[in-house]
Order: sequence, then structure tokens, then C-alpha cells
Amino acid sequence: MGIRERLSGNEAAAIAMKQINPDVVAAFPITPSTEIPQYFSTFVANGTVDTEFVAVESEHSAMSACIGAEAAGARAMTATSANGLSLMWEMIYIASSLRLPIVLSLVNRAVSGPLNIHCDHSDAMGVRDSGWIMLFSENNQEAYDNTLMAHRIAEHKDVLLPLMVCQDGFITSHSIENIELLEDDKVKEFVGEYKPEHYLLNEKEPIAVGPLDLQSYLFEHKAQQAEAMKNAKQVILDVSKEFEKITGRSYGLFEAYQLEDAEVAIVCMNSTAGTTKYVVDNLRKQGIKAGLLKIRVFRPFPGEEIAKALSHVKAIAILDRADSLNAAGGALFEDVTSGMYVNNIHVPAVNYVYGLGGRDTKSDDIESVFQDLLEIVNTGKIDNPYRYLGLRKGGNQ
Repeated sequence: MGIRERLSGNEAAAIAMKQINPDVVAAFPITPSTEIPQYFSTFVANGTVDTEFVAVESEHSAMSACIGAEAAGARAMTATSANGLSLMWEMIYIASSLRLPIVLSLVNRAVSGPLNIHCDHSDAMGVRDSGWIMLFSENNQEAYDNTLMAHRIAEHKDVLLPLMVCQDGFITSHSIENIELLEDDKVKEFVGEYKPEHYLLNEKEPIAVGPLDLQSYLFEHKAQQAEAMKNAKQVILDVSKEFEKITGRSYGLFEAYQLEDAEVAIVCMNSTAGTTKYVVDNLRKQGIKAGLLKIRVFRPFPGEEIAKALSHVKAIAILDRADSLNAAGGALFEDVTSGMYVNNIHVPAVNYVYGLGGRDTKSDDIESVFQDLLEIVNTGKIDNPYRYLGLRKGGNQ
């Protein structure tokens, strides 16, 4: 029987960390993720956990400390947002290349500049090719659940990659929702103890971590990282099935909402999926066969599975909460359309960049996208595949 609570997304992440009770948490504050280590520090102070909490001088140092701890054989966690992740950038790549299963709570926020502390996905998209597993969370419940599953995925012997759990800054991180928590003992049993095979403090096996890696081996090591990322897909599904047995909550690589017979569909991530579900329900009442594909696992990217799920749809819109500034669409649009093309599935597709810097995306905005899709179905024409949603008049829409 789960524990009913009312928590913000940040509180939910901190409680998950408390129940996991990692060996080390190293963190530096940045809006809107500050509350996660702040809440967790109270658990350290009152003795609820026996974690070594390291208050560092920067986000670069936070990830560095996590790397050192994980390399030594400890389970390490941290949290950050936006510019904090940017400051970690060098160490983000080092963590994945050293195959250290660190878990990071990333509360998505616009990366400066200009300075903006509100939600978009430019921080996550900036490190999408860094070798980290990336899980996205529609609501507070998913942020909590994804955090509980994170170590089981990252620490799997066939994976050994760091993992970030993403949620939308302020939209979910600071909004209070009803949530169901697992009992502490069930979390402890599910997550288990961290028992690395190779680590620096193992006196029986002296090793070096992070040595120079030149032409003779770097290529092969990068190929091993890529293989581990491929392996992560099945591990994520296996862990999710096990999680469902103890919670009743089911997770896949993505969620298909009213998609089975949909003629027009939206693809998006995080909190926007909730608004889209509301619009889909309303359109269904009007006889319009609308659907949603909500990405949960962005890395590894489930291109083949997404292509199959969308193969019957007559037109799709992919929503990006970050602009790649490449004149050819956002990162999610590129990945979805590439996956469909490679799998020989050709469906008319348009891209909408939306919600930058916390710009509200309302139900009528989402409904306008579906109306655009219906127009594409009726005319068979796409005048401009690269569009903006919710841009004030005078911009290029």
C-alpha cells in the first residue's frame, strides 16, 4: 500500500534521494533545482540518512566530486539546472566516458543568455550527445518514480552510464500535486546496494581512472559507450516492469495516449504532455481522432519504436521546447523524423518550437497545432515545416 502525499516535484525528488540514501551527494545551488539539495540537506542534518553531503563551490566541482566518489566505489547523486549544467559540461562528458553511473536531477531551465530562470529544455538539449541516459517526467509522480528507477538502470552491468532525470522548472518542480510514495523498506529492497566490480578503493585490484587515451583505444572505448547506450533500452524496460509489479504504475520508452486509431498526433516531452492530453480528450468528444506520443526516454532514443507507433498517423507535429538555431528544426524533431525515415515510414511532419524561457503554452495553443495538422491532412501540403508556437505577432510563425 503506497503512501499518499502532496509534494512539489523538487520535494518528490529529494524524498526519493532520501529513500535511496546514497553514499555521497555533492551540490551547488541554482534556481530552480536549489530546493532538491536543500531539502536533502535537512535529512542529512537530522540523521535520517547517513549520506556524506558535500557543499561545493560550483557546479563543476559538484560533478567532479560525484565523479571522484563514484570512481572510489560510492553511489553518488546531485542536482542542477541550466547554467549549472553548462558549468558542469566538461565533467558531464568525463562522467560518461569513465562509465560512472551517477544520477543527476535536472530541473529544466533556459540557458543564458539573456538571463532567464524559467523552463525550457535548452539545458538538456545541450548535453544530449554526452553519453548520459535521459529520462523525462511529465509530472511530480514521474519525477519521483524515475529517480527510484535511475540507479537500477545506470548501475546495470550491461549499461554503467550516468543518468539524468528531467522535469520542468517551476511548472512541476515548484507545483504541489498529489503523489503516491513507496514505503522506505520497499525502496531499499528495489534499489539495492551498489556493488561495483571495479573501483579505486579496492585494494585487491589497483587501477587507474581517467588515463590518457589516444589513437590506439579511444575509438573502441567510444564504441563501447554507444553499445552500452543501446543496451540501456532493454534494461529500462526490464526495470520498469519490475517497478510496475510493486507500484502498479507502468512505464515504457514512451506513452501512447489515444494513439491507436489517431489520424493526427503530437509528439512532445515533460509537462506539455498533460496539456496535450486535455486537448486530445476534448477533440475526441468532437469526433476528431487526435493522439499524443509522449517521450519518456530521450536517450537512448527509441527511434524504431516511435516510427512504428506513428506509422498509421496521417500527420504529426513534433514540439521542441528548445531551438537548435540551425534553420532545420529542433533536436526532438530531428530525432523523430530521422527514426521514421531510417525505418522507411513517411508521414507528413512539422516542427513547433515553443515555450522558450517559460512562455506559457495553453490548451488553445495545442489545439491550434491539431487544427494545422488537420489542414495538412486535407490539403496534402506543408508550406513551412519549421514553425513557432505562441510567438508574439511580428515574429516568424
